[in-house]
Amino acid sequence: TFSFAIRLIWVEQFNGVEQFKFNNQFMINTNDGYFYAEGARDILSGIHQENDRSPLDEAGSQLTALIAKLLPFSFETIIFYMPAFFASLIVIPIILIGRNIEKLEVGFIAALVGSIAWSYYNRTMIGYYDTDMLNIVFPTLLLWSLVLAEQTREDKYLLFTALDILAYRWWYYQSYSLEFAFFGLILVYAVYQYIKKQDIAYSLQLTIIMLLAMSQLDMIFRVALVFGYFVLFRHIRVPKYLYLMLSMAFVLFFISGGFDPIWVQLKGYIFKDAILVTGDDLKLNFFSVMQTVREAGQIPFETFANRISGHTSTFVLSIIGYIWLASKYRVMFLGLPMIGLGFLAYSGGLRFTVYAVPVLALGIAFLIVELSSFFKNNNAKYGLMAILTIAVLIPNIKHVIDYKVPTVLTKDEVLVLDKLKNIASREDYLVGWWDYGFPIRYYADVKTLCDGGKHEGSANFPTSFALSNPQLEAAKMIRLDVEYTEAAFIMDSNNSDRNRTNIANMTLDYGFKDTNDFLAALKTNIKLPNKTRDVYMYLPNRMMDIYPTVTLFSNLDLMTGMQGKQPFFYRTGYFKDNPQTLDLGNEVKLDKQTGQLQIGKNKVPIKNFAKTFYDKSGVLQKQIQTLNPSADLSVVFMSNYNQFLVVDDKVYNSLYFQLFVLENYDKNLFEPTILTPLSKVYKLKI
Repeated sequence: TFSFAIRLIWVEQFNGVEQFKFNNQFMINTNDGYFYAEGARDILSGIHQENDRSPLDEAGSQLTALIAKLLPFSFETIIFYMPAFFASLIVIPIILIGRNIEKLEVGFIAALVGSIAWSYYNRTMIGYYDTDMLNIVFPTLLLWSLVLAEQTREDKYLLFTALDILAYRWWYYQSYSLEFAFFGLILVYAVYQYIKKQDIAYSLQLTIIMLLAMSQLDMIFRVALVFGYFVLFRHIRVPKYLYLMLSMAFVLFFISGGFDPIWVQLKGYIFKDAILVTGDDLKLNFFSVMQTVREAGQIPFETFANRISGHTSTFVLSIIGYIWLASKYRVMFLGLPMIGLGFLAYSGGLRFTVYAVPVLALGIAFLIVELSSFFKNNNAKYGLMAILTIAVLIPNIKHVIDYKVPTVLTKDEVLVLDKLKNIASREDYLVGWWDYGFPIRYYADVKTLCDGGKHEGSANFPTSFALSNPQLEAAKMIRLDVEYTEAAFIMDSNNSDRNRTNIANMTLDYGFKDTNDFLAALKTNIKLPNKTRDVYMYLPNRMMDIYPTVTLFSNLDLMTGMQGKQPFFYRTGYFKDNPQTLDLGNEVKLDKQTGQLQIGKNKVPIKNFAKTFYDKSGVLQKQIQTLNPSADLSVVFMSNYNQFLVVDDKVYNSLYFQLFVLENYDKNLFEPTILTPLSKVYKLKI
């Protein structure tokens, strides 16, 4: 109740904000949530077309669809409140762990702290509809099961451990690394028992059943193996037979590709190369998206500590408490995998901090209880417990109050996509940056070229190229990428063309051996593939914030991996109109007398000065003055947005700038479909 109630603070804060609601229902506040929402929607409707990437087989979609069938609430209400309910289940295994060590107060205090700790709240708040709602619940249940297994050596915990691993993997495929870490600890303990000549039978049984549950076989085979071996365990206690079964389990584990997922995780989050080389014939070099994802980057220590415990001092005390707890109850060293994965955040990205939350919550709770126990008087003891617990909770609750996360899109932005749904076919494409891919698919019900699950460098390159290049080259690239994407769907899996990137296939099909030559040829009259469907461009105002990042993916030589000169793009909403100059901040000033820009100590001429504004009819008007045709920088005042842009010719002539900022579209290439100040949609005519 406490965990759920704290999450309702967000609802209270934004209840009157209509832009956060669509059809009078709150929208979710995480992009990835729309991925599972799309799958659940399609499961419920029974409508699904081939190659639309709808996640019908994802656990999140299936669970949501089941709940939507059983409960009398709207679909939007269910996905909005699901995270708050399921994430709050974390209190159950935490309290059970405290109860198991006969310290129920420890479990209770840890449940209060762990359920709302900074990073856990961030990834399970109301509206954060994603797998995170159960991603920590399952491993904490696994920790509880392993603690009970090693303490009681009862057969039922063998089965419970295996079933938790099976359920965790069904819910979240990336659970593998943490499962393997738990397995490693159990295996090390078994070796220790062997060296000390202790009874090793139960630990061997536990390692065997964990290996079977973690193997890469289909779920039905893993379930059958787990139950089959569990029955055998009830009759086989002789170590020599268990060694044989362990050997067989190891062989099955490796043959099924058991180590592969760990290597994939390491490559993605530890070895984060900026440029990734494809394995196709041309060995093209693409920019890695991991270099731009904030949750995969290094974080300051204070942020790291705050996200785990709410405050740096609490974090240090939590570690002390955990060491004390584990030294007194050795079985609690089983919490090390979760702490280790959480600490990986310090260099591997802030998303991992959440794993350390429940274990270190037990640490601070144990410290509070043990310190309070020095008082023999119950009133004094429980009074101190309450004071210290509240002191730990306050910074976390304050963070909840201050953490005012908006919805992914606003109502007006969603209205654009909803309107397009009635214009475009489900087989048509809406091309936008990958950040908006899942919401686009959910609200507009069309296809996309890239999204939160398909954003590797080779997928992002064509979209980045289209957004940051002139309209002619951009239009051709869009048509080519859509048609090559569709063609790949129907190719035989052994076809070498299917195994190449779209850009590599385009280069080779047009008779080039150098992709730079192919890209240059887009300026010429090359023959395009036959049009099989309509394609639209999605150009939101919010992309202004990330436009320089968008350009990174195509601003490089694919043959060598060398980055090009970064285009000049400066945007500000803070400016001061002085008598002689217009101060745009950050040492950027516009001299009104000479018409020159002063950037730092350098003075440069202005090519164009433009002003845009919407008239009473909502139509964009623009006033453009050419001051120095040979200059490279232009200044644009978007009056309705109260912002200035200073850009070079590369940016000024790009598709995004011309179509969104100025609405200067080539009538032979594009036609406007929906034009609003927040989002603009154009239809491709070629």
